[in-house]
Amino acid sequence: MTSVIGDSAQHKLDAEGIDPLLFTGVNDSNLHRISSLFKVQLALRGDQLVISGKLSAVEDAIPLLEHLIELARLRKSFTAGDIPRLAEDLLANGVVSQDSVMNERRIALPGSGKIIRPKSRGQEKYLEAILNSDVVVGIGPAGTGKTYLAVASAVDCLYKKRVERIILARPAVEAGESLGFLPGDLQDKVDPYLRPLYDALEDMMPSERVRRAIQDRVIEIAPLAYMRGRTLSDAFVILDEAQNSTKAQMKMFLTRLGLNSQVVITGDKTQIDLSNKDQSGLIQIESVLRDIEGIEMVYLDEADVIRHRLVKDIIGAYEKIDSKVETEKS
Repeated sequence: MTSVIGDSAQHKLDAEGIDPLLFTGVNDSNLHRISSLFKVQLALRGDQLVISGKLSAVEDAIPLLEHLIELARLRKSFTAGDIPRLAEDLLANGVVSQDSVMNERRIALPGSGKIIRPKSRGQEKYLEAILNSDVVVGIGPAGTGKTYLAVASAVDCLYKKRVERIILARPAVEAGESLGFLPGDLQDKVDPYLRPLYDALEDMMPSERVRRAIQDRVIEIAPLAYMRGRTLSDAFVILDEAQNSTKAQMKMFLTRLGLNSQVVITGDKTQIDLSNKDQSGLIQIESVLRDIEGIEMVYLDEADVIRHRLVKDIIGAYEKIDSKVETEKS
C-alpha cells in the first residue's frame, strides 16, 4: 500500500517470516546501503518494512526490497556489498535476476570457516567454468576476483582430495619499475613477486596450515620459469598475471599439464609489463586456444569489480583513454 502526499510517498511491504538480522545486516548496514542508493528512508517495524521518500525513489526501490525480503525469508545470505550489484541488475533488466544471489555457486572452506561466493554474474560464470573445464583462462581488469576465486577453487579441491597439491605460478616481471638488487637467497628474491598469492592463501587457510603445506610441498608457489621440464599431475595449477608471460613461456606452461590436473590462467591485458607487449602469451592464447574443447575463456569487466567502488570508475576512465589512443592510431 502506498500513500502519497505531493511528491512524497510512503509504502509498506510485508516482511513477515524474514530473518531480521540477515535482512538489515550488522548495525543495519544493508538498510543504510539501500537508503544511500535510492535516497529513501527505511524502517523495519514488526512484520512491515516502511519505505519513505520521493515517490519516484520509493517506486524504484520497491522491486529490489521485495527481492531481498524473499531472500531473507529463505535464509539466503546477502551483504551490503551485494546490494549495488543487485540494483544494477534491476536497472539494466527491469527485474532482479533470480540467480543473482540465490543460485550462485559457493565455496565453503572448513579450515577458515569462510564461505566464498561470486559477487557478480561474471564471477559466477568464472567459477562454473573452473568447475566444468580442465583449462580456464580468466581475463579481466584488476579487482574482478580472478586470482582470489581461482585460489579458493584450488583450496576447495585440495580439501576435497580431488587433487594432491596446489601449484601457484607467476612470471617474475617488474611492474614498470626497477627493483634493483634484492638481498637474501633465491626464495627471498622471488617472494615479492609472489606475495599476492600468499595473501590469498592466508585469507582462506590458517597461517600455520599454509606454512606446513608449503614445507611439505603440498602447496608450491614459484616463478613461472621453475615450471620448465616438469609434468604437473594430480594438481590444481594457477598461472597468475599471465599477461606478463612470453609466448614461449605460455607454451611451455600449457604443455606441463599432466593427468588429473586442472589449470587456471588469469591475466589483465591492460597491465602488460613486458618490454614488447606483442610477445605476451596471454594475448596469443586468446586465438590459439579458443576452439579447443575442454578449454574455456571467461571475460570479466568493470561490472565484476569487487574492490573499492572507485576502482570501477578508475578502470572505466583508463579504458576511455586507451580507446581514444587506439582510435587515433587507426
